[in-house]
Formats: sequence, structure tokens, C-alpha cells
Amino acid sequence: MNLTAIDWAIVIAYFALSMGIGLLFTKKGGESIEQYFLSGRNVSWWLAGASMVATTFAADTPLVVTGLVAKNGVAGNWLWWNFLMSGMLTVFFFARLWRRAGVMTDVEFAELRYSGAPAAALRGFRALYLAIPINLIILGWVTRAMIKILTISLGLHDVNVLGLTVSGEVLAVGICFVITVAYSAGAGMWAVLWTDLVQFVIKMTAVIILAVYAVRAVGGIGPLKAGLATHFGSADAAISVLPVSVTPNGLTTYAWMPLTALVVFLSVQWWAAWYPGAEPGGGGYVAQRIFSSKTERDGVLATLFFNVAHYAIRPWPWIITGLATVILYPNGVGPTHDKEAAYVQAFVDLLPTPWRGFMMAGFAAAYMSTVGTQLNWGASYLVNDFYKRFLKPAASERHYVTVSRWTTVGLFLASVFVTMHLQTVEGAWKFLLNLGAGTGLVLILRWYWWRVNAWSEISAMVASFVVSVLASSALVGRFPEGDLRTDAWTMLITVAVSTVVWLSVTFLTKPEPDSKLASFYERVRPGGPGWRHVSERLGYGREPIPGGALAWTNWVAGIVAVYGSLFGIGKIIFGELIPGFVLLAIAAFAFAWIARSFRSEGSEGGRPAPAAAMAAD
Repeated sequence: MNLTAIDWAIVIAYFALSMGIGLLFTKKGGESIEQYFLSGRNVSWWLAGASMVATTFAADTPLVVTGLVAKNGVAGNWLWWNFLMSGMLTVFFFARLWRRAGVMTDVEFAELRYSGAPAAALRGFRALYLAIPINLIILGWVTRAMIKILTISLGLHDVNVLGLTVSGEVLAVGICFVITVAYSAGAGMWAVLWTDLVQFVIKMTAVIILAVYAVRAVGGIGPLKAGLATHFGSADAAISVLPVSVTPNGLTTYAWMPLTALVVFLSVQWWAAWYPGAEPGGGGYVAQRIFSSKTERDGVLATLFFNVAHYAIRPWPWIITGLATVILYPNGVGPTHDKEAAYVQAFVDLLPTPWRGFMMAGFAAAYMSTVGTQLNWGASYLVNDFYKRFLKPAASERHYVTVSRWTTVGLFLASVFVTMHLQTVEGAWKFLLNLGAGTGLVLILRWYWWRVNAWSEISAMVASFVVSVLASSALVGRFPEGDLRTDAWTMLITVAVSTVVWLSVTFLTKPEPDSKLASFYERVRPGGPGWRHVSERLGYGREPIPGGALAWTNWVAGIVAVYGSLFGIGKIIFGELIPGFVLLAIAAFAFAWIARSFRSEGSEGGRPAPAAAMAAD
């Protein structure tokens, strides 16, 4: 693909803007590690929410979605759409609690909630585990995706750098990486947040433009549906948002989604499985944005905005382009018939100047927003939860900021090594994630049940890891290769056994000391029947969870609102106007219900004073 001077000017302008933002906030970000990692806890909801959305829009995301819809139609996205229910739990049940906790990382929560050596060991282990293997594999993964994008789009040749032969694709990615390291290491979270906002606008504009050109290339929506019907056997099989159909024999699912797998995705996986960016009870970089928010209300609204944009708005440009590639490139791209690469090929073949330059800037933005977050997020664990906690707990803020900057650079260098050897660690990705395959329930209940202790979490992690490995090995050969029933049964077995294990360990070990339970409750005020004896002893009475019963109705309303918007937009795109507008009307009613509840409370959720204290007044 040939880029004109105008295209290159757009790309260079984007890089200059990103660097300018980093330089603008370098002084502010260097004031303290709270400024460096949390922007001084002074971020408005719209900026924190936009950053969450931008971070999860990586360079490989449109490619993955294209591969899903090319193979399984629109309904293939249920592999990740099911996590909305977990996301809405974070909005209405955990965002306020995370903000009240006042921690710098979600890993630090271990020593806020638990006590003694088990709590310290849990914090230290999770800090290293998330910051090094998990973080570096994610960085390596998105970097390999960016190399694929540049290989197809630019066809760069090898170049000589200081006597060494370097492929053009690696050099181009290296430029993106170095610029990202420069602004994220210098200014920390301030630079990450503001560049995320710019990057989100650029990449959403780019993918929408590509979707328009892709539909034009196949002749419009009508010819697109006709071509998909030929490819998938029917238009419904391609564009239906539900992987089920009603036949004379009853309810059936499409071949790629057995009913067992569908039921597990919708009823178990979203609350039982730990996955970066979709942690049950919140966590990771989503929690980091909540910690950065000005108030509890900002944290809740930021997380709500993220879930709406992530699940309802952002997917359709990718999906439309992905469906168009089924017609344009029925055999995929290249000798390997790569379905995911068809997304990049569509951009190469269809976009004219200046949209080519804009799309290149969009891919760079998608890559850089993810990398910037991963570097800052990983460094926060290593500095706050390991270096400061265990190695040098009494140093100055300037010292910790300096260490944070060098840690960010160190993570960058380590990720280069991982990227170069990615083929040797790809198998470790599932291996590492097995550690959290059945830990979701304990991560949720640790907030709402006083009896959960550090050993509960530790035993859940160990049991999930061991059982998931054994279960997946035992199920090899029971189902065809790639059959989702293997994953579904592995999940069910892991959740069942690990739950029995961690509950048994909980009751066989001592509860946390009363002083630790009291200090946690005073700080977070989770309420609910699981803390009744603690809240009554402290003078709060039978305190409800924040939001009370309204939290449950808002959770349901949030799910209805987002799925209604998602399905309604899809119906309208494919010309089914009446059902589309009906779904959008239902979504609007659900959003109105949520808005009404927000108007009825203060910015801090109206936390009451202890009954004993009010009596004393």
C-alpha cells in the first residue's frame, strides 16, 4: 500500500500530539506516585471512562472480532459479550467500594481486607504474577498483532540499523513503542488518560469509515445479507445476535456453539472466571481508573460509560467490516487463509487518501493506548506492592517516582524479549489463566461476607489451577478439536471443585481478627447481611449494601439497557427498523431508570453515620 504525503502527515501529526501531551503532564505526573499512577485521584468520570474503553481497544481487537464473525457470524461475539453481566456488577456493586477503599492498586486490597503473613504473601505474589507474566504476555500479544498489521499494510523491507538487519515492521512497531514509553514513563497516568481520549476518538472514527467503505464495496446492506446467506446457509445464521434457532425439533444452537457451552457462558463464566479487564468484582486497569476518579459517583459513572461503549457502541463497525470480508475475501488472506488478516487487507484495498493515513494513525493509537496502560499498570504493582511494600518502605516520593519511571522502561525492555519469543510462550497463556479459572466467587464474596479470609483466596487460586489443568487433560479426545464443550465442562468442573475447596478452607481456618474486620468495615462500609454482626457491633445497625435493593434493579436495568442498545443498533443496521427501534426504546427506558436513581442520591452515595455516633450527638 502506498501512502501519500498527506497520509504520512496525518500519522506524524498524531505522534507529535501524543508526545506533546506527555511533555505537558511530565511535571505534574512526577510530583508523587499517587499523581504518577492515579492522577492525584482527581479525574472526571468521562475521562476515566473513555480511558477504560480506549485501553481495551487494542490493535488486535478488530482482527479478533473479524475472525469470530467470519467463522461463526455475529453471534460468535458471545465469547466476550457474556462478560457484560460481570461488568454491570462492577458498576453497581463494586465501583463505590473500590473508590472507598482508597488503595493504589487492586492487589493492595489484600492487606486492607486481610491480616498477617498470608495477606502479605497474597499481595506480593499477585503483584509479581500480574505485572510480569500476565502483563508481558499481553504486551507481546498486541505487539505481534501490530507487526501483522504493518506487514500486510506497508510491506516494509529490512533496514540496516547500526550494522544490524532489522525488519521494517519491527522498526515501525519500535517507533510506536518508544514514543509510548516516552510519554507514559515521563508523565504516568496523566499522559495515559489524555492520550487515551485522543486515541479513542481517532480509532473509532477510523473503524467507522472503514465499515462504510466495506459495505459500499459489497454493494450495500442488501447484497451483503445475500452474500452472507450463501456463505452461512442463511442470513439469520450470519447476522442473528443469538446463536440459537427454533426448529420443528425445538431450540437448537448453531454448530459452533453447543447448547452446553452457551448455557455456561451465560450462567457461569461471567461470574466464575478471572480474565484481565473482566475480573469478577472489578480489578486491574478498570479498578485503577476507579481509584483515579474524583468521587464515588465519578467512579460509578466512568464504569457505566465503559460498559455501554465497550459492549453496545464499539463492536458494530468491526462486525460490519468483518462480515464484509466474508464476501470480499472468502478464502481469507495469504497462504494460511488468515481470516483475521482480512480486516487489514480490507483497509489496504478499500480506503483512499486521506483515510489511509487516518487508519494508520488509528492502528497506532489502538496499539499505543493498550501499551501505555499495560506499562503504567504493571509498574504500579511492582513499585507499590512489591518494591515499596517489601524492599524499601520508607523512601521519599521523588525516589518512588524515579523507580516507577525506570520500572516502566524495564517492563518495555522485557516485553521486547517476550515478543521475540512469543511462539514459545503462547501455550503459557491458557496455563497462566487457569490460575483464576474458578476464583470469581471468592473475589466477589470477599467484599460482602466477613468470614472470607486470606486463605480463602489462596486456596481458591491453587485449587482452580490444579483442577482446571487436570480437567482439561481428562477431557482431551471427548469432543472434537475446537469444540467449546471442552471449555464449558472444564469450567463447570473447576468452579464446582474449587468452590468446595475454598469454602472448606474458610471454615477450617481462623477468621480475620475483629480489629481487621472493624477497620475494613469502617473504611469501606460494604453493608449487607454478610457483615451484620460487624456493622451492629460498630453501631451502624443492619446496614444495607450501598444502594440497597436499587443496586439489584439497576444491575438488571444496566444489562437490559446495553443488550437492548446492542441488538437494537444491529437490527437498524440490517434494515429491521421496527424491532430495532423497539429495542432502543426498551434500552432508553432502562437508562432512564438508572438516571433516576443517580439523581436521587448524593455524590458519595449518602453513607450514614454510625447509629451510636448519632445518638451521642
